Amino acid sequence: MRSFRKKIFTTIILLLILITTQIQALPSIAELLAAIDEQEELGSDLTAKSIITQQRVDQGVKVMESIYYRRDSDDAFLIVMTAPDSDKGDGYLRVGDNMWLYLRDTRTFQHMNRNERIGGSNVSAGDMESKKYAELYEAALDLNGNEIITETTIGDVEIPVYCFEIRATDSDVKYPKQVIWVTREDHLVLKVDSYSLSDTLMETSYYKNYTEIEGRYIPLWMMFIDRFEDGNKTLVELTGISLLPIPDDVFTKPYLENLSR
Repeated sequence: MRSFRKKIFTTIILLLILITTQIQALPSIAELLAAIDEQEELGSDLTAKSIITQQRVDQGVKVMESIYYRRDSDDAFLIVMTAPDSDKGDGYLRVGDNMWLYLRDTRTFQHMNRNERIGGSNVSAGDMESKKYAELYEAALDLNGNEIITETTIGDVEIPVYCFEIRATDSDVKYPKQVIWVTREDHLVLKVDSYSLSDTLMETSYYKNYTEIEGRYIPLWMMFIDRFEDGNKTLVELTGISLLPIPDDVFTKPYLENLSR
C-alpha cells in the first residue's frame, strides 16, 4: 500500500512539473503584441490599390476603390477614393497622431479617430494603419491574476496558434476587448474577435494571403464580419503592391485638395 501511494504521489508531482513547464513555455502577451507590431511594421514605403466590398442587408453590395499610400517610418498613411463617383476624391489622411477625413464636395477636413469607419463600411481608419497593439492594449487577466492565453490550432489545416485576450489601455480604439489568434511561428494575426465594454461580440475579422516585404508581412485579404447586425460584412483586398519611395507631399492636406481641383 505504501509503495502504491508513493507511485501516486510521484505521478502527481511529475504531472504538476509538466503542467508548470508548459505554462512557463508560453510567451507573455506583451511579447506577442510587440512581435505582431514588429512583423507588420514596414521598412519601406508602400503603395497599393485597395478594393473594399461592403455588404449590408438593407443596402446590398457597394464596391469602393482607392489608392492606399503607407509610410510606417512617419506613422503615416493616405487613402484616396477613386470609385464610385459619389466618393471619388474623398480621402483619409494620417500623419503622426493626427487623422483627418477629407470631403471633396465641401473641400473640408474633419478630424477623426481610429474607430471611425471608412465609407460607412466595417473597416475603420485604425484597421489601415500599421499595428499598434503594444501601444494601445495590454494582457487581460483571469480571476487568479494570470494572463488569458493558450496554445491551440485554427482552420481545417489546424495551423498552430496562440489564442489570447487583451484589453485596451487607450480610449482611441475600435473595440476595448479583443481575442486574437496569432501563428506561433511567424506571429501573424489570423483571426480577431472584438467585444464591446458590455462584453458583447461585435465583430470577427480574418486575415490571410500575407505577403513578405523585406522581412515584414502585410495581409492582402481582410474580412470584417459584423456580429451585432447579422449579414453585414466588409472585404478589403490589396493589389498592385509597389515599394517605390512616395514623395513627401503625398502625406499632406494640400495634396488631397489639389486632387479635387
